[in-house]
Amino acid sequence: MTEHPPVRLATEAADHVPAYCRTFARGSGELLDRHYEPGAVLVPRPGYPMNDPAQRISAHNYLLGHGVPIDARTRRVYLAGDIALLIVDWSMRGTARGQVVDLHGVATDVARRGDDGLWRYVIDNPFGTE
Repeated sequence: MTEHPPVRLATEAADHVPAYCRTFARGSGELLDRHYEPGAVLVPRPGYPMNDPAQRISAHNYLLGHGVPIDARTRRVYLAGDIALLIVDWSMRGTARGQVVDLHGVATDVARRGDDGLWRYVIDNPFGTE
């Protein structure tokens, strides 16, 4: 396993998505997975949930492999104690390796504040209701 500088996780629910985007820019699926609880679910495409860390890292690396940055903005944050529902507009648009990339969606995500005070995904569903 490669040693990486620490990942900065959010201390406020509203800062979770910007923290994820900063880590995304570092280009490592392993680092991105630090934004998830150990048993968290990622739905990389509608109908295909995965909660195994190795699967999540593979899905992250596939997304990062497009070679374009992510733009994600939190539209709404609904809090219930240490649980947050995040509604997020996101897109990945650009040209990489001669291919046009145009991915986008409205995510419905659930995050939880851990005992350490840091927010992590419990459910990351980038395509919302799909």
